[in-house]
Amino acid sequence: MKRGKKYLEKAKLVDRSVLYDVNEAFELIQKTTVAKFDESVEAHIKLGVDSRYAEQQVRGAVVLPHGTGKKIRILVFAKGQKATEAEQAGADFVGAEEFIPKIQNENWFDYDVVIATPDMMGIVGRLGKLLGPKGLMPNPKAGTVTMDVEKAVKEIKAGKIEYRLDKSNIIHVVIGKISFGTEKLKENFNTLINAIIKARPSAAKGQYLRSVAIASTMGPGIKLNPLKIAE
Repeated sequence: MKRGKKYLEKAKLVDRSVLYDVNEAFELIQKTTVAKFDESVEAHIKLGVDSRYAEQQVRGAVVLPHGTGKKIRILVFAKGQKATEAEQAGADFVGAEEFIPKIQNENWFDYDVVIATPDMMGIVGRLGKLLGPKGLMPNPKAGTVTMDVEKAVKEIKAGKIEYRLDKSNIIHVVIGKISFGTEKLKENFNTLINAIIKARPSAAKGQYLRSVAIASTMGPGIKLNPLKIAE
């Protein structure tokens, strides 16, 4: 992939042979942004587990103290009083069966998170092949299958994010915007890391945090020393 002149100049600030500590990494990321827009900051965390086995899955949700800086659009599958609660809590779309053909036939995905009450999962299950690959399928572990839709909506709007392993045993998560500054980004990162460490499966052996890196949307990756991140 061909990189622009500005990217190459910024990349020179990062020593690829060095594993930085958290403070150094987040100070450095402020200097390596390339775009004129407010870039997002992503964390990429490779774990010493094997996601092919159910007992080694790592998945959950955590409320970042400063949110992600992104406006999250929420679709809630609920009826009656629960639908009213979801609307009052600030959900962007609330309904039931009427969304099925809209998603199936119109390829409608104008939302970032899907929440459902347990009684609606029979309906939502019909959308598994469409929502699943996009990471949108409601899940009890992530708190998106719940009767307390009001709490779920408010927490997500406040900065609750879901983390899960991909097929390479890596978690990819947006932890904020460059404009947050070093301290707020560090607080979000530490909150995420602590949640992932607490979620360590008992079946995981050896070093749990194998590699950790952060990067802005258009900037170079910065590797952190996983052994210096408290386990």
